[in-house]
Amino acid sequence: MSSERGNVARTRPQRHQNARAFKNDKYDTSARCKKINAKLHDGVCQHCKGILEWRVKFRKYKLLTKPKKCVKCLQKTVKDPYHIICRPCAGKLEICAKCGKQEEIVIPIDKGQDRTESETTKSGQENSKLKDELESDTNFSSADSDEDSDVLEEQFKSMNFETTEI
Repeated sequence: MSSERGNVARTRPQRHQNARAFKNDKYDTSARCKKINAKLHDGVCQHCKGILEWRVKFRKYKLLTKPKKCVKCLQKTVKDPYHIICRPCAGKLEICAKCGKQEEIVIPIDKGQDRTESETTKSGQENSKLKDELESDTNFSSADSDEDSDVLEEQFKSMNFETTEI
C-alpha cells in the first residue's frame, strides 16, 4: 500500500494521468470568475502569492462577502480574501498582508495603485483623443462661406438645450 510507513519507492508509474490540464473557466464564464482570474495579488510574499495563485488556478479562491478585521489596527478594513492585515497597515509596516511575516514583498501595494492610476490616465488620454476627433469633425473649414456660418450660428442659438441632472 502506498500509505505504509517507509514505503517511499514506487515501482510502477501513476495509474491515472490527466490528458489535459484543468481549466478553471471552462464552464463558468461569469463576471465573478473573470474578476478572480484577473486579480493582481499584491502586498504578499512569494510563498503566499503561490498559494493564492494555486487557489485561483483550481477554483478554490472565494471572494469575501464583507470586510474582515485587521490584526494590526483592529478595524474592519481587510477586503482581500485570505488576508489578515489591511493594505494601509501592510504597506506602512512592509509585511506580507496574508501571513504577517516580514519577508520580501513580490509586488508592493504602491505599485498596484500606480498600475490603476496609469490605466486611468490611459483611458483619459483615449477620451481626449475622442474629443479632439469630435471637435475636428465639427470645425468648419475656411472654404465655407461666411453666410453659411452665419445661418448655422443663428440656428444653433435658436436651439433650446435643457440640462438634466442624473
